[in-house]
Amino acid sequence: MKRQWRRFTGSYLWYSFKRDKVAMVSFATFLILFVCAFLAPWISPYNPYDPANIDILAAETPPMWMDGGTQEYIMGTDAQGRDLLSTMIYGMRISITIGVFAVLLQAFLGIVIGLISGYFGGKLDSFFMRMADVQLSFSYLMVAIFISAVLQAAIGVGRFGEIAVPFLIIVIGLAQWPQYARTVRASVLAEKKKEYVEAARVAGFNSQRIMWRHILPNCMSPILVLSTIQVANAVMSEAALSFLGLGMPVTRPSLGSLINSGFEYIFSGSWWITAFPGILLVVLVLAVNLLGDFLRDALNPKLYKG
Repeated sequence: MKRQWRRFTGSYLWYSFKRDKVAMVSFATFLILFVCAFLAPWISPYNPYDPANIDILAAETPPMWMDGGTQEYIMGTDAQGRDLLSTMIYGMRISITIGVFAVLLQAFLGIVIGLISGYFGGKLDSFFMRMADVQLSFSYLMVAIFISAVLQAAIGVGRFGEIAVPFLIIVIGLAQWPQYARTVRASVLAEKKKEYVEAARVAGFNSQRIMWRHILPNCMSPILVLSTIQVANAVMSEAALSFLGLGMPVTRPSLGSLINSGFEYIFSGSWWITAFPGILLVVLVLAVNLLGDFLRDALNPKLYKG
């Protein structure tokens, strides 16, 4: 472990990170938000899922620095009378969870298909790439809207709320695997012509071992960069679906459903119900995207200057 840490601290990635203030601030911001999200039960002032903490008489209470605000609710309350700060922290945990697991699903599908397609080529490659083209020709939002509408009509809105998290993970994961497949395929096409792959074939290694033990580790740089960007895209996708009323219900809010629930009050004076979750969503996505931009530049060998 110590040897690996010394190797990392001596790498160009760490060297670049220490000299890039934007990357450091972005990483610190994301780390703080990530820790806050998954320590929500311990750091949030209230549990928004507990009916005892919901006071409908305190609905639309403004933030404490505005007239009518109280120190009890630092950022005010939403239309249901829940503490907005607590609801945002819990909602961010749901958004990040959906984003991360959706990316894991699309990465698994894309890496497997990309490896097989790039390594074996031929008709198999043509089939997978045409399938990816067909998938990319459809808007996943339209597909998600259709599936969600049918599912809600079939099982009811209340029951749909119970399966909303796995539903969003599957829909977003299945919709965006072609990006991984194309990226991995391009890397495999370049790697399989190199001498170490030929040496592995001469040594008698089977195709499965060559793909997973030799080629894939050398394709991890573009996969890591893409994964960072895709997490931000998945979080935005979840927010978009929830804002349209096709994602997380009001009883288990994510950042998207929080923005949606307060949108009708934005012009009636209760702007904070939508504004604060919206700002938090922008900060989260911006931090992840800036980290992705840093990784793209730092892991690009053409930009390495020794």
